[in-house]
This record gives sequence, C-alpha cells and structure tokens, in this order.
Amino acid sequence: MDGGILEPSLYTVKAMAILDNDGNRMLAKYYDDQFSTAKEQKQFEKNLFNKTHRANSEIIMFEGLTCVYKSNVDLFFYVVGSSQENELILASVLNALYDAVNQILRKNVEKRALFENLDAVYLAVDEICDGGIILDADSTSIVQKVAIRTDDIPLGEQTVAQVLQSAKEQIKWSLLK
Repeated sequence: MDGGILEPSLYTVKAMAILDNDGNRMLAKYYDDQFSTAKEQKQFEKNLFNKTHRANSEIIMFEGLTCVYKSNVDLFFYVVGSSQENELILASVLNALYDAVNQILRKNVEKRALFENLDAVYLAVDEICDGGIILDADSTSIVQKVAIRTDDIPLGEQTVAQVLQSAKEQIKWSLLK
C-alpha cells in the first residue's frame, strides 16, 4: 500500500449469506480463507447478525470488512467484502441476490419458502459470484439460468405440493382464457 493506491482485483466478494431472524444460517458461501473453519464462520455470522438485526441501515463496517445487508420478514441477506471494497458494487450484488431470490420464491420471501426452493437459491448464488468474482448482477438473467421447470419433471417424481401447485396454475389459466 505505497501511496495508498491498491492493486485492482476482480475478487470483490468475500462472503454471501442468508440468515433467519434468530441469526441461524440458511445459506452461506465464503470465498476466501479469512474464516476457514465452520466454527469461525458461524461465530462471524452470529456476531454480524447481533450487530445488524436491530439496525436500520444498509451498510456496516464490521471486523475490518464492509458488509451490506437487507432484511425481509424473517430473513437477512448479507454480502461481505474487504474494507477497501466499493459499497455500490457490493450493494448491486446484494440487490441481485435479493431480487433473484424474490423471483425464485414468487415474491414470498420467507424462511419456509426458502427451504422449499433451496436448490434454486444455491444455484442463483453460484450464478452471481464464483470464487469471489462477480459473474452476474442482473436478477432476471440469473433466474432464467437457474429456472427449474416443474413441467418437465415426470408426475411420479413430483411432490404432492408440486402436483397441487401445478393443478392450481392449470385451473387458473383455463379460467382466465
């Protein structure tokens, strides 16, 4: 850091996490070795949640890291970068994550719906960021890439809830015609 100029890097995101309203991990992905063990990661998440769950802001400097976050009903979404990272870039990643999850869960962003669609949400996280490098920040293209089409799943492999949801949609569309 001679003269205060940093070397540019594509590795902008250190972690992405979704926690419930008790601070428990729903989903977390770490992209460097700063928190190398699961115990360190969980402790960081718990401390971060305790610092942010009552706050009304969107950004915080925490343990030498820049953290941007957003909450909705019973979930907290976090994107973490280094202390020198541009907050607007981290905020765009956070918005892409939140909007993609919102579209995947059909605007029903809550803990139960997240668990039911956890596979698609993990795919969305992987589409947004790989190894700390931002790949995509457009939620619409992310959702299109991870779209899991229930139409293509054979009826015998669908759950009862999926079959009922499919039947509801078919009835709704037949009534709208």
